[in-house]
Amino acid sequence: MDLAFTEDEEGFRHRLRAWLADVLPTLPDRPHPADWPGRRAYDCGWQRMLHDAGYAGLHWPEDAGGQGATPTQHLIFLEETERAGAPYVGAGFVGLLHAGPTIAAEGTPEQRARWLPPILRGDEVWCQGFSEPDAGSDLASLRTRAVRDGDTYVVSGSKIWTSHAEIADWCELLVRTAPVNADTPKHRGITWLALPMDAPGVTVRSLRTLAGTAEFAEVFLDEVRVPVGHRVGEENDGWRVTMVTLSFERGTAFVGEVVACRRVLEALARTAKANGRWDDAVLRRRLGRLAAECAALWRLTQWNVSEAQRTGGVPGVGGSVFKLRFSQVRQELYEAAAEVLGPDALDAGQEWVADRLSSLSYTIAAGTSQIQRNIVAERILGLPKGR
Repeated sequence: MDLAFTEDEEGFRHRLRAWLADVLPTLPDRPHPADWPGRRAYDCGWQRMLHDAGYAGLHWPEDAGGQGATPTQHLIFLEETERAGAPYVGAGFVGLLHAGPTIAAEGTPEQRARWLPPILRGDEVWCQGFSEPDAGSDLASLRTRAVRDGDTYVVSGSKIWTSHAEIADWCELLVRTAPVNADTPKHRGITWLALPMDAPGVTVRSLRTLAGTAEFAEVFLDEVRVPVGHRVGEENDGWRVTMVTLSFERGTAFVGEVVACRRVLEALARTAKANGRWDDAVLRRRLGRLAAECAALWRLTQWNVSEAQRTGGVPGVGGSVFKLRFSQVRQELYEAAAEVLGPDALDAGQEWVADRLSSLSYTIAAGTSQIQRNIVAERILGLPKGR
């Protein structure tokens, strides 16, 4: 097998590097982490620049408005943008990495035409309305109800940990359209809707995290009317559509962060050499093991992206293997950062401290590690379900 980059791939890398070198110095200063309207404007501005240069939705299929790039070109794009210090998707995370790919895979031609171009241009921001106070890891236990009334659904209930709800235009929303009973298990009777966040009856209340940021919110829905045309997939088939969304969330949404972790490791090594902690053989061994873990995760990422391309663009259960290990490695990485910083690890203003706090959520967000282990055991190893 020839693992070398082709001439076309190297040409793509060269053109991307040149473009990044030209445009990154022109960007305005990044807004304060707590300034979410400012962050939305910054992130959407960057997305528009990507769009205008032909790099938006690089790996999306062309009939979904993307560029139809190869998996290798997609990975080159992630490597080069991260190494250049380019902005991350930020406020566009849900639209670009969750809702958009789901609509591309499951939406009607009309839905694709309505929602995908604004996502790719950075004109509209999405949030995710999946988890509920009593339905987190056991997502299928959700209770938010949608009752059909002619050409609309009347939706009532609440969501929690809704990413970017305060600045979002749309919400990928899971609702229950059929009650649970002997004939309808809880995984059935769920429907995937696109909810306009400015609809009457929608109330958003922000949640402050341990790091002091407010990227999550509670969303309360009081008889909100959602057109039936905003349903992605068939009524009561939302669990299958949700598995498509979660496969993107676990399989490809974090790939850029693997490159970021490798960059952090290099910076940690430089800092340790500068402050004398490099003399600790245990720390050096720890950083070396983490470097090997990140290299392995990158290879797994390459396989997952290639496999998704081979099977029609939707990642498979290999995403759960990645999510399970990446969550742990990210936490271990920032524990090592605290060791490198020493007493400065208690200073919230120091680099990596906020990242260390946010890393605590990774074994919970996007499906807990316990859930990922169940998926790996049942769907990959073929083990029986627990009773």
